[in-house]
Amino acid sequence: MTVAIIRFGGSNCDRDALRALTDLGVDAEIVWHEDGLPADTTGIVLPGGFSYGDYLRAGAMAARSPVVEEVRELAAEGVPVLGVCNGAQVGCESGLTEGAFTTNESARFQCEHVYLRVERTDTPWTEGYEQGEVVEFPIAHGEGRYEISDDRLTQLETNDRVLFRYCDENGELSQEANPNGSKHNVAGVLGEHETTAVLMPHPERAALGDVGGTDGRELLLGFARASSD
Repeated sequence: MTVAIIRFGGSNCDRDALRALTDLGVDAEIVWHEDGLPADTTGIVLPGGFSYGDYLRAGAMAARSPVVEEVRELAAEGVPVLGVCNGAQVGCESGLTEGAFTTNESARFQCEHVYLRVERTDTPWTEGYEQGEVVEFPIAHGEGRYEISDDRLTQLETNDRVLFRYCDENGELSQEANPNGSKHNVAGVLGEHETTAVLMPHPERAALGDVGGTDGRELLLGFARASSD
């Protein structure tokens, strides 16, 4: 079992992901994108950062790296893929998940802790949470606003592919609890395969109790279990 954390030029959360996963006993390694994925890859992380300086659009250039075609192929086979922050942008840009992440409604970079409501618990990512549970993850992004056409959003919601929504500490959805203006408060979504997920908040930064809480541990543990199946 090897979880491959793909490093692009400009990635800066790859080591955060490595630390969080290895702390949970996961066999993980950072892989330079030009080297391709290890033959024994059983899980993939697209980490946060600013791949290629976010030129063109955030995640657009990394999404066209040859390694992403490998990611798509393994995702279609059911290998778990997690995109976080810039990795979520790469996931959308590459077609792993629907929609797009664009400039925050505030038009500024935002770095803060936010509350998320767990929308589903029957996925590898959320099986350790309770339905409607409120968790706290940090965000750090300038282009985190989730956008999608109304028709496609309706389809996404009908197919129950919204994983997390921004909320207040009581689990209530509101514009005030929405840090970046994401449509319908969407913070994380599933791809066509439920083993593929992208989210803008950082679970790996909420996995070590001494540096920012532990609400993200259950998501990473679910990832670890899915990667070892």
